[in-house]
Amino acid sequence: MTANVDSAPITRTEDVARLLQPVVVGGDILAYSYVRELHRAFGIERTIVLATQNIKMLSESRFTDYRLEPHIHEQEGLYNALERIAREVHGAHPEKTLLILGCDDCHARMLSQGKQRLQDLGYVVPYIDFPLLDDITQKRRFYEICEELDIPFPKTWYFDCGNGPDELPVDEFPYPLIAKPSNSAQFQDAEPTIEGWRKIYEIESPEELAQVWRSIRTSDYNNLLVLQDFIPGGDDAIRTLTTFSDASGDMRVVAGGVVCLQDHDPTALGNPLCIMGEREEAIISCAKRFLSHVGYRGFANFDIKYDSRDGSFRFFEVNTRCGRNTYYMSLGGQNFVELIVREFVMGQPVEYHEAYNPFLYCCVPAYVLKRSMDNQERLAQALKALKATDEPYPLHYAPDSFKHNMWAKIMHLNQIRKFKRFYWDTNGKQLK
Repeated sequence: MTANVDSAPITRTEDVARLLQPVVVGGDILAYSYVRELHRAFGIERTIVLATQNIKMLSESRFTDYRLEPHIHEQEGLYNALERIAREVHGAHPEKTLLILGCDDCHARMLSQGKQRLQDLGYVVPYIDFPLLDDITQKRRFYEICEELDIPFPKTWYFDCGNGPDELPVDEFPYPLIAKPSNSAQFQDAEPTIEGWRKIYEIESPEELAQVWRSIRTSDYNNLLVLQDFIPGGDDAIRTLTTFSDASGDMRVVAGGVVCLQDHDPTALGNPLCIMGEREEAIISCAKRFLSHVGYRGFANFDIKYDSRDGSFRFFEVNTRCGRNTYYMSLGGQNFVELIVREFVMGQPVEYHEAYNPFLYCCVPAYVLKRSMDNQERLAQALKALKATDEPYPLHYAPDSFKHNMWAKIMHLNQIRKFKRFYWDTNGKQLK
């Protein structure tokens, strides 16, 4: 990594709080997880957070220097904001090292693409080089690698949204289907031009597929649309795996679990809201093969689903960044931000270990779990784990300000209203 020539090297853990200035781009759960874990691991009192709107649970945190930057979803807008911060920080504290951390696919992509430019400004950029990121985040390419390495994945079809047919042969597919973009970052950018935009589409009929295809085919998204065989099973068939690899591509730390409950808001469909720690050797083995094969460094997050038809764990995609729920690795016994600082800032080796201390990561009240989870055995396990987990809620942090924790509580309780609107009222869920 190219560092600012005036920056002092950080060789001791006790110097991190004084010499490191983290900058986080984004305003979601992961943004606060960065802030929280930087304070827990190193005592960092102020993390600069850039967002396009005022997210109270972040702006009211006593550990953030919260700044509204309206253009950070545009490449030059993001780079310009980071250039201003570099001048400001190094003008006042030339000895400081800057660390940039993103929260979603589009920012991971932009930070990787501008890595050399940002490194020249004195930023540590803990993302893989752009050619590799661009390659493995294309879902078609990801599945080609999975096939080469004997990693299970769902039966898949591809259609070009830029030059594909006006109409799909909708009667030739089995239903239900899953539809999703091959390039998630570009699809996110095209959201304003897509009627009924969703992160993932669950397609029940030929008529629904035809409508979804027309809305995407005529939008600004010109990459591939991926259609996939629907793997049966509810939320608790889904698995998540988070890994951290060193510069040689060796996986050094791993954590994962079963998704007890997902978000059912159509705009956030697929985001896990409750994860219970659970180790699956088959999943870990597949991830190791993939990461070693491509020469991956840093954090990766894999989305997987258990297929009860043949007992396999089928891989859907790799996210080339921390996932929004990476705080569950901290609950499993490894402060996840500490790994970034040790590997990318301090150049310290990380011994192999697995962060599977028993845990439940939870973004919803227990009431939502009780009313939403169909698997009663899983529900009992989750409620027991919830009671046993210290600080299972990613937004509540006792050392933070009263106002932060108040807004965190409001967001937490707001999940009841969201589930009523998007799940209970539409799926006939009765009060338990």
